[in-house]
Amino acid sequence: MKHTLSVLVENRPGVLSRTAGLFTRRGFNIDSLTVSPTADPAVSRMTITINSTRFPVEQITKQLDKLVNVIAIRNIAPENAVERELALFKVSVDTGHRREIIDLVEIFAGSIVDVSAAHVTVLVTGTSDDLVRFEELMRPYGIIELVKTGVVALARGARTT
Repeated sequence: MKHTLSVLVENRPGVLSRTAGLFTRRGFNIDSLTVSPTADPAVSRMTITINSTRFPVEQITKQLDKLVNVIAIRNIAPENAVERELALFKVSVDTGHRREIIDLVEIFAGSIVDVSAAHVTVLVTGTSDDLVRFEELMRPYGIIELVKTGVVALARGARTT
């Protein structure tokens, strides 16, 4: 089962390394990790997605809570989360398929951010599932390169994450 953890940490050198090291030492795999500053420059938010089929998410959160620089941890339930991911796709293109690719980009509300005679670079945002679907549709055209940011998430409604 996929879980999204929102972890507020002190914005200090080494915090990311210690957090990732905790997962490594315990044998947990991180599916996605995104770190960014918050409105408070002294605090950063780590958005960590994990698959908890091997280990209970409670065990992971207890281990995280023991780290000195961790301020707060919240497990965001999928039905209460607004989650998005960003991806850049560099796709081969020839004149005969350019229109098809442009149409698919429009359907996914993406944008073409670079064009040459032999390729286009496409920016798409959405849920992880949206990006997987877009990737599957682009594969027949020839994906040259692909990069994703990782999931960012906030809780729905007035509650803070």
